[in-house]
Amino acid sequence: MGAQKSIHAGKAKIDVNVDLTHKLCASLMLPPLRNTASPLSLIIGSLCLKHPNLFGGSEKLDLSWDKGLYDSNVLIAYRRPRPEWLAQQCFIIQHSVSPEIGIHGTPVDNFSRSGSRGVNLSRFSVGLDLNEPASSQWSSTTSIKFEHVHLLNDDGRSITSDPDGFPVTCSGSPHDRMVVLKQESRYVKANDHSFSHLSMQIEQGIPVLSKWLIFNRFKFVATRGVKLGPAFFLASLTGGSIVGDMAPYQAFAIGGVGSVRGYGEGAVGSGRSCLVANSELTFPVNKMLEGVVFLDCGTDLGSGRLVPGNPAQRQRKPGSGIGFGYGLRLKSPFGHFHVDYAINSFHQKTVYFGIGNLIS
Repeated sequence: MGAQKSIHAGKAKIDVNVDLTHKLCASLMLPPLRNTASPLSLIIGSLCLKHPNLFGGSEKLDLSWDKGLYDSNVLIAYRRPRPEWLAQQCFIIQHSVSPEIGIHGTPVDNFSRSGSRGVNLSRFSVGLDLNEPASSQWSSTTSIKFEHVHLLNDDGRSITSDPDGFPVTCSGSPHDRMVVLKQESRYVKANDHSFSHLSMQIEQGIPVLSKWLIFNRFKFVATRGVKLGPAFFLASLTGGSIVGDMAPYQAFAIGGVGSVRGYGEGAVGSGRSCLVANSELTFPVNKMLEGVVFLDCGTDLGSGRLVPGNPAQRQRKPGSGIGFGYGLRLKSPFGHFHVDYAINSFHQKTVYFGIGNLIS
């Protein structure tokens, strides 16, 4: 259920998009991760406002709000026009709240689901993005931002430790602060028979003040797609590592949709390093319906014990896992829908429903 409205203000136009969808899959297929006080908690929605000419000089202002079952995100982005040969600037303010299930969640049902343990992450950031002019198939973005990370319980109160008494921040207080310099490079090449995509990210924590976090975090995603007759094969490899100061919420969580299917979010493990491989073969059934078979695997490379408090070992996560299964993809005028049936290494079966693609 959704609505779109365009409002004209002088020469400018403001686009408003509202989308409210009832999460039937969560209420009918899956047990709740936490107690819900009212039916409104099962509503997800989004609101987006865009102004293409804020001060009459083609300045763009975007405001968006997204609400999930247990999370929310507010984003304000302001862009100033610049010559094409110069880096494009974007000033961003963002605030998000989400349950920290991937790191602190409890795996249940043979690791096929993850339950909340009452640790929630509130993140506020202010920063500047510089998008460099694209060169051939390469493009890059440099950003610098200030982040304030606050840990909360389900009642919205500040916490300094998880239910087992281990710290949830690097500073030992309910919050961490950091200035992060990030460089991301992307390579994209595509033709009628295949495509390749490579993304590399490096984040550096800058010690503006003595108690602020100092770290270096690296992540890469490599994706390759090849057309095989009427079918299409897609493979993706994701890896990363972090050195220096680290809070548990900065660990790489392995497991779940977009990672290793058949497991709950973060149910495979969480570590300072990770390596995840996804592959799937899609084949047409008819004009709107496609079938798919997939195989996912992931590992923390033995780095779970290096995360402060060792949350993965305390929850007895295996540290590595394999998931495989099959599913259907429906392409309709209302969007792309998928349903997947996955089995993990413990022979536990899981059904996923969703919108969009599961791997990049």
